[in-house]
Amino acid sequence: MALKLALFVFVVIAAVAAPLSKAQSQTTTGLVGLIRINGTVFCSLNGNIGANSTVFPNALVQLRCGAGNIVLSIGITNGSGVFVILLLDPLGLIAPTVVPNCKLVVATPLSTCKASLPMMGTLQSPLQLVGTTSGLIPVTNFKPAGFVYNPAT
Repeated sequence: MALKLALFVFVVIAAVAAPLSKAQSQTTTGLVGLIRINGTVFCSLNGNIGANSTVFPNALVQLRCGAGNIVLSIGITNGSGVFVILLLDPLGLIAPTVVPNCKLVVATPLSTCKASLPMMGTLQSPLQLVGTTSGLIPVTNFKPAGFVYNPAT
């Protein structure tokens, strides 16, 4: 299902970017780029490593953007609590809007990884730009700036 959602998002982004004028496309460094967001989620109230914290395996991590909190993409943490979210970035137009308009949300309840943690609420983090790697396909890298617990759902 995640693959189908990612493919759908890629197609929608490509369709939106297709009508760009020739002048706009000449100012970019390439036709296609990738956005890579990765990090580790820990089983704690702040989602970060701390005393007695363990990793949060099999947690659903969502990339939510805009005023409507739209889920743009998802990732699932592995057994080490690590997640990776990849997005196609046609013409390099999406990356500049990701940091100010998007956040990561751990949608899996914290009580899933530790019964003493709340059943309601989510871990949320703004994004931090790590940098861009150039090559055949440029990759703009982001990471969580720091998870915090939000009791509202």
